[in-house]
Amino acid sequence: MNQHSTAHEDRSPSALRELLDSCVATRESRHEDWDTLGFQAKAGDEFRRAQIRYVGSGATGDHEGDDRILPAGHFTFSNMRLPAGAVGPEHTHHDAEEAFFVLEGTLEVTVHDVEDGTRTASRTLGYRDLVRVPAGVPRSLRNTGETDALFCVIIGAARPQLPTYPSTSAMHGVTRD
Repeated sequence: MNQHSTAHEDRSPSALRELLDSCVATRESRHEDWDTLGFQAKAGDEFRRAQIRYVGSGATGDHEGDDRILPAGHFTFSNMRLPAGAVGPEHTHHDAEEAFFVLEGTLEVTVHDVEDGTRTASRTLGYRDLVRVPAGVPRSLRNTGETDALFCVIIGAARPQLPTYPSTSAMHGVTRD
């Protein structure tokens, strides 16, 4: 099989439509999951946010039972809705890079020093801005705007490990149960 071949050798129009249909996730078939990161609200209401999954489960837990999610091959893709003033707490993905692409609102992204999480650098992103955070670098998010921020989250692994929360994170010691 050459590099352009696929497992779908039948190239009939109906086979191609079937292939394409298996690769489409529509906005109408998505839902905002406010519960998957609900455990973080134990540290405060400002940590409440919704994940909207498209490809794979992301790094929020096991959502394999959700048949609306397209299977992940090499990355995960979701949207995140972060209410005005809300925070995505400091966390680290050790196994994969993560990218944030802003669709609506304003998002402040902060990277934290690996050894001393109190040293930070921040950038404010708006419509169609993107940041890529390398694996192993702690990061946090804050909606600095007056409306919800909606942004894409892409993680560079089909099954990313759950993130860890450094001692400087409000989530340090908070459990998922």
